Amino acid sequence: MPESNPPSSGDRLSTADVSFLYLEQPTTAMHVGTVMVFRTPDGGLDVERLMRHIGSRIVYVPRYRQRVKQVPGRLANPVWVDDDQFDLSYHVRRSALPRPGDDEQLADLVARLQSRPLDRRRPLWEVYVVEGLSDGRFALVSKVHQALVDGESTVDIGQVVLDSVPDVEPVAELPWAPRRSPNGVQLVLDAVADSVSRPGEVLDVVRHNVSNLRDVGMGTLRTAGRVAGFARRLSGVAPASPLTTGTTPHRRFAMVDTDLEDYRVIRAAMLEAPAAGLRPHAVTVNDVILSVLAGALRAWLLTRAEPVGTGSVVRTLVPMSVRDDVGPPGGDLSRPAAPEVGNRVTSFLIDLPTGEASPVMRLHQVAYQTRAHRDAGRAVDAAAIAGMAGFAPPTLHSLGARVAAGLSRRMFHLVVTNVPGPQHALYADGCELLSTYPVIPLADGQSLSIGLTSYAGRVFYGLNADREALPDLDVVGSCIRDALAELRAAVGPVAG
Repeated sequence: MPESNPPSSGDRLSTADVSFLYLEQPTTAMHVGTVMVFRTPDGGLDVERLMRHIGSRIVYVPRYRQRVKQVPGRLANPVWVDDDQFDLSYHVRRSALPRPGDDEQLADLVARLQSRPLDRRRPLWEVYVVEGLSDGRFALVSKVHQALVDGESTVDIGQVVLDSVPDVEPVAELPWAPRRSPNGVQLVLDAVADSVSRPGEVLDVVRHNVSNLRDVGMGTLRTAGRVAGFARRLSGVAPASPLTTGTTPHRRFAMVDTDLEDYRVIRAAMLEAPAAGLRPHAVTVNDVILSVLAGALRAWLLTRAEPVGTGSVVRTLVPMSVRDDVGPPGGDLSRPAAPEVGNRVTSFLIDLPTGEASPVMRLHQVAYQTRAHRDAGRAVDAAAIAGMAGFAPPTLHSLGARVAAGLSRRMFHLVVTNVPGPQHALYADGCELLSTYPVIPLADGQSLSIGLTSYAGRVFYGLNADREALPDLDVVGSCIRDALAELRAAVGPVAG
């Protein structure tokens, strides 16, 4: 190997990052996914060109060409090293749906793809180009390990492949030669050096090796994902629920597409013409979404003949808030460089009032709980989030899932990540993005997770569920649409 290419000592994984490797089990793959559906361009899809587009963008995010290498004896956390066998065609794969190529078939494929763990001998990501969708569409289905995306040095691949304009000059291919991987002796020497400079981190590593890895990982992430405000009053063990019975590695996936205007109309109606004799009340689109989920879960539980009393709740972890240091909105999405989002995701717990029969009262109860979070001054306006450089939702969903993984599953029944996206069209190599659905991983024992992203006037839900625990996942999707319609009808028309 020439002297100009010396061996790299590797960037060491943080204790939080390595926890996601230790937390992974056969039943709980620790990667976050995104399903992005595009309009096929005139003349058909050029898959080779699309692969080159993806390859040109990951140049600016070096992690996507690095793999994890363990330190002998686990004397320190693993390190990121360049993959000297990196093969883009391994990570970007082709797939196709048989006719008719409908959304149900796509959801079945996504469920199978997301059930499979990533190969730790290679960089921890995959993208599937899915052809054969109806109505002249194709999809990109991504999988990125939670150990990879920290929001600072590395963002989700969905954030770097999209542009705000259809015609972007191709990025010149940059020469890349992998740095030599450090050998065992160098890794040990580096670990000894770190033990002198960072003794606290070494203590964490020792704990990993002499005690239960899962408990240590949880403890580490609890510190990073503190539950604020109202959550402190809800931190006891959540009651038993059919949403906490998942035990298999197999998944079901469902996609729900709704109109953002419906949520805005409901919010405006609550301000201008309060229903049911209630006073005007300031609510957010997020409040409306959570109350719709409360109504949907109530209806779903009733279809199962589950006991739903007046005090019934679904305790929900909502890791979607962004701290107020995100900076000004309006980043340039056309740049190929990876934008920084940062670890700005916090979380709070909320009891979705599934025992409340009135949709308007459910909205009031949800808004009362979320107000405590807003009053703490840690929430950021949706426009600021949507204006971050790059298509931030995939990264923010990933960061939200990281926070959720750090909390005991006994504290909550459900994870809901809600990230607003831009309301203008986005493109990948000139192909227009039509819809985008998050795939949030399930924690051990969890049966359902929900991610949603607003984009271009729509709100897209991705429902990820344990295959055996929720054979009726499609019913949950139908109940979301019905609950939205019920709430809109209940609040009445907007004045003027």
